[in-house]
Amino acid sequence: MIIFIVFTMKTKVKKPTEIERAWYLVDAKSRILGRLCSKIATVLIGKHKPTYTPHLDCGDFVIVINADKFKVTGKKFRDKTYYSHSTYPGGLKALSLGQIYLKTPEKIIYHGVSGMLPKNRLRTKRLKRLKLFCSETHPYTHVALKPLNV
Repeated sequence: MIIFIVFTMKTKVKKPTEIERAWYLVDAKSRILGRLCSKIATVLIGKHKPTYTPHLDCGDFVIVINADKFKVTGKKFRDKTYYSHSTYPGGLKALSLGQIYLKTPEKIIYHGVSGMLPKNRLRTKRLKRLKLFCSETHPYTHVALKPLNV
């Protein structure tokens, strides 16, 4: 007589009210843009947590200081091009990375992180938890910040 004993493990899925959000501080000074953005996207999604659930927004807050002091490799400041279209004929606008850097350098990090997030309904909620500052100071001094190793 053969007896099979089946051990089952139950996974508890957290409810949206049970999600705890931490605050992380990232210094972008002399960090490579792509590696920085991918790490930030992972934290915003929540994949660094053992309680990650794909259909819930379980990510954390990320504050980036010195957002204008990142690095890029090669000739990307001249050659990398960002496109936008107004949906009208002839409405294509093309700006290089260097041109955008002169106007609003924090938009470059925002655009990079945005492209690395899943394209679904949670994307805008996750991007709202990304705070970008071009200086060392930020208004979130009252929050307990953890350093994020990039």
